[in-house]
Amino acid sequence: MSWLTPFLLVMSVVFWSSPAAAASRGLPAEVEAALDQAKLPRDALVAVVQEVGSTQLRVNWQAQKLVNPASLTKLLTTSAALDLLGPAWTWSTPVWLQGTLQNGDQKNGVLDGNLVIKGSGDPKLVLERLWLLLRRVQQLGVREIRGDIVLDRSAFGLPEQASGDFDGETLRPYNVSADALLLNYKSVVITFTPLPAKGVAMVSMDPPLQGVRTDISLPLSNAPCDDWRSALKADFSDPTRIKMAGSFSAACGEKQWAVAYADPKTYNDRALSGMWREMGGKLSGVVRDGAAPANTAPTFEVQSPPLAEVVRDINKFSNNVMAQQLFLSLALVQRGQGTPDAARELMRQWLVDRLGDVARTAVIDNGSGLSREARVSAQMMARLLQVMWAGPTMPELLSSLPVTGVDGTLRRSKAPSGRAHLKTGSLRDVMGIAGVVLSHTGRRYVLVAIVNHPNAGAARTALDALVKWTVVDDTKADARADTRPDTKADTKPENSTTEQ
Repeated sequence: MSWLTPFLLVMSVVFWSSPAAAASRGLPAEVEAALDQAKLPRDALVAVVQEVGSTQLRVNWQAQKLVNPASLTKLLTTSAALDLLGPAWTWSTPVWLQGTLQNGDQKNGVLDGNLVIKGSGDPKLVLERLWLLLRRVQQLGVREIRGDIVLDRSAFGLPEQASGDFDGETLRPYNVSADALLLNYKSVVITFTPLPAKGVAMVSMDPPLQGVRTDISLPLSNAPCDDWRSALKADFSDPTRIKMAGSFSAACGEKQWAVAYADPKTYNDRALSGMWREMGGKLSGVVRDGAAPANTAPTFEVQSPPLAEVVRDINKFSNNVMAQQLFLSLALVQRGQGTPDAARELMRQWLVDRLGDVARTAVIDNGSGLSREARVSAQMMARLLQVMWAGPTMPELLSSLPVTGVDGTLRRSKAPSGRAHLKTGSLRDVMGIAGVVLSHTGRRYVLVAIVNHPNAGAARTALDALVKWTVVDDTKADARADTRPDTKADTKPENSTTEQ
């Protein structure tokens, strides 16, 4: 029995079975007005606003209706990970020098054999940490590998998936597929640095990909810095040649553009070969997939940042591939299988164990929210936030959420600045927020609001209005509103959805 089981039983009674909680509370007038202005029907929205740790329920609008949560799914994945693994947990990437090291001196060390790297799902093997891994190999005396670089990617069992299968955007890093040995999100960062004295912008690319060329400079223009990416007239169709036929605006200053590499299957090969050679190393063989030694201790291991830091990156910036890495890693650690099916089953069981029957109708897909099939209810999301608020990892989860008007995906939010920690979620026909709001009276409220509608992108002002209304915290007005009959809420079956 987990530490949360007794607490869950109490919470189920206190928060959703008491007379106060059972009363159906409609939408604030400000939110209704914003929905009308956006030409969104009221039944496109589900919402819950509830004071943490009490029976006070300020909004309960279609709370049991199942909807697509988009990236609010990441709250489920990161909450489960913090609960099951703990905030200090890390991924380990073992490395073997497999063979004989002929080390006449530190400048000419030759490895007669292979360099072997085994992935375990680390989502933070980014450029800097990959460089440190190779630097550690050189510190051990290796300057030339007279064999292969062998990559063991067997920890995850994943179906074949083409880049951009979800929405056709093959060059967007958010569409990169999970990988047991995910290197730098299989992406490149192209940097444009204007040099006005020369009339050009210098172009550089990281990491250096073996066999891939790009223009080293572009002409500068005097155009405004508006849609500067389009002005570049970039062509990524040839994996070996990135072309820029346009210009770069001098008004932009230095800019960076992260792009998913056009041929992800060759990315690891090109990135490792390119970085190793740029660091002065030699490679006689190739970079290939293979098996790591089964019964030999690794030469060294690379540890990821702690889970709490990874969770912060996932939630603050809604990083899809990092969330999917974590989703699969949970199944690998807890069930011994890093497969989507094992991860879904693990997540379903965890939700029911922690939240009770309200979680049984949830549909879990890939852990990131980049899905058309995922479904949750606002009631379930609010229950999750209440349970996590009362748990030991509340500080780590709360601090991982974007702050309105301050950082992450809410940096440009028009909601009251600094008053709410909220995860955001958006797809073509989904817009949502979920988290905790601090009111002017010092009360904290769980807030969940999700819109499913073809015009969901217009819902931002309505969601901001709900946050502002929660911050104002006019509980006397709430009490007066309770005397009015409410015939609007929960008018559709629990499993209905407006998702198209």
